[in-house]
Amino acid sequence: MAEPQGSTAAPAPQDGRALTRRILALAVPAFGALLAEPLFLLADTAIVGRLGTPELAGVGIGTTVLHTATGLMIFLAYATTPAVARLIGAGDHAAAMDRGRDGVWLGLLLGAALAVLGWIAAPWLTGALGATGEVQEHAVAYLRWSMPGIPALLAVLAATGVLRGLQDTVTPLVVAGAGFAVNIGLNFALVYGAGLGVAGSAIGTSAVQWGMLLTYLAVLAPRFRRAGTSLAPRASGMRATAQVGSWLLLRTASLRAAILITVMAAAGAGDMTLAAHQLVFTLFSTLAFALDALAIAAQALIGAELGASRPATARRLTDVMVRWGLGFGVVTGGLLALAAPWLPALFTTDPQVQAAATVGLWVLAAGQPIAGYVFVLDGVLIGAGDARYLALAGLVNLAVYAPVLWVLAQVAAGGLGWTVDWSDPAAHVPDAGEQLGLLWLGFAGVYMGMRALTLGWRARRDDWMRVGAH
Repeated sequence: MAEPQGSTAAPAPQDGRALTRRILALAVPAFGALLAEPLFLLADTAIVGRLGTPELAGVGIGTTVLHTATGLMIFLAYATTPAVARLIGAGDHAAAMDRGRDGVWLGLLLGAALAVLGWIAAPWLTGALGATGEVQEHAVAYLRWSMPGIPALLAVLAATGVLRGLQDTVTPLVVAGAGFAVNIGLNFALVYGAGLGVAGSAIGTSAVQWGMLLTYLAVLAPRFRRAGTSLAPRASGMRATAQVGSWLLLRTASLRAAILITVMAAAGAGDMTLAAHQLVFTLFSTLAFALDALAIAAQALIGAELGASRPATARRLTDVMVRWGLGFGVVTGGLLALAAPWLPALFTTDPQVQAAATVGLWVLAAGQPIAGYVFVLDGVLIGAGDARYLALAGLVNLAVYAPVLWVLAQVAAGGLGWTVDWSDPAAHVPDAGEQLGLLWLGFAGVYMGMRALTLGWRARRDDWMRVGAH
């Protein structure tokens, strides 16, 4: 594929080593920044946990609601990163900064609306998740006092996307690390020193989120000035981000729906299976951070290369990142398979949960190369702005997975003629390990396999490689 001439961007490195250095320069700091969110949650949990069981349970309910809402808003980063990167690649720095500013404003406005709704609906939302009595009181307090920080949190997502589009993943790492450190001290002081309890933890986190936003704005303001970008938003820019974001929101919703129905299937199989599933899913999520870092590098690099009208370089970057994703999956899968028999003991003392989790971890280990392939290609297509395809493919994947999961759940419950004990077919009921193995065969095999199929089919074609500023 020939490279068009006349691009205003700098020539791209052509050899594999140079491409790898570009990827790692973005992916390694991005990985560190991605760890900030679970560390914030871990800090809140550790500090509140000493208050008592009702307080801890209340925070658990509150964070579930909070993270569900904010998780769907990740499109603010995923829409802003490729848009800024593409415009930078095309040599239109002023338009790139305009688009970044509009993304930050969109985050603030959406956050303000969500904050008001969240404050009003907090009792209903926490009650819908089963919170009652003292637990609900603490859940409502945590959720309501988290609301003032939501506008800043969503604006931070967009600001992070701007910096990623500028191929700066170091600043988000520094800001996230500093925010985590301040969050621990401030929350501890408010919870215990000021005696604010659960509300103090939420207030401290909200304050830190505003501090992080102000830091980002201080970093971005000189860049806005140099580009001649005013601070006033443009309605057209916010609409453009929202349009792409609506498809990415649908994509994310389909992912969360797949996770939710898998949790429901595990819950239907019994407490033992559900507990083991939570352990396995926690490790899946942890490994996903490293893969997400590669996906973030893909978003920034692919967007820039297509903006600079260099589709051949975009293709080479994609090939290198796919190899990295597959390689990471093979390595982590092998290590996970070896560690599976003893790893669950770090999280639970129940031998039955340990045994069931071991089976689930073996299935997860086998699926890690697929996960590596999927995460990277997801980032590539987001970087290309192929949001509509990702959303529609997500619906197809979910439509295939849901009935398969239903069948597997029935088998896990002992239905549909399931048998292992051939000497007495009617006597066998699957144990927790067999149940979890079936459910993770569905998620790690069928669902992730469908994602690999739909993403791989798209990536092999050239339709997604639309070049130019838009």
